[in-house]
Amino acid sequence: MAKVLEFFKGSYTEMSEKVTWPTWSQLQNSAVVVLVASLIIALVILAMDKASSNVLELLYGIGS
Repeated sequence: MAKVLEFFKGSYTEMSEKVTWPTWSQLQNSAVVVLVASLIIALVILAMDKASSNVLELLYGIGS
């Protein structure tokens, strides 16, 4: 039981004294970067999906 308490004390000390937490503005900037990157990736996937759909429709149209 002593080892478990020692682990939790060490974890608390590390999280409160050794970890560098981002400021609120850094956190907001990072969130905006993630949002923009997610939107760009979603648009690229949408374009690839539409392009492949059009190619397959063209191929199926020629075959029939």
